[in-house]
Amino acid sequence: MISVPLFVNGGGMRGGEVHYSIEGLPFLGEARTAPRYRFFSVRDEFPGLWPVDDGGVSIPGELYDVPLDVIRDRFIPAEPPELELSVVELEDGSSALVVVVRANVYASGEGLKDISEYGGWRAYRASLSS
Repeated sequence: MISVPLFVNGGGMRGGEVHYSIEGLPFLGEARTAPRYRFFSVRDEFPGLWPVDDGGVSIPGELYDVPLDVIRDRFIPAEPPELELSVVELEDGSSALVVVVRANVYASGEGLKDISEYGGWRAYRASLSS
């Protein structure tokens, strides 16, 4: 069974509403993306990454070792339809699978709020309740 690193930065993280899809799999630790992404809240329901050439920031998240069949059968079906599977560059230069905002969702801009400067999904969510 082939496993790959999976970077999660929203509901897939520990305590998140879709963490069940990877729960029990090896937790490799906290990680950050390379500073090549903007981070968006989609309708304040879930986050999404978007790669940029300029003005990117490093986004915090968690890294897991996940079998490809789990990604296919459990992880992707649990993710919102506005997101799709991609590859992210991590701060240390390595790569991992990740979900990002679909190009048509990004192009429309509907429901997107740039939250890149908040320091991650948990920090953004905490700011809403303060």
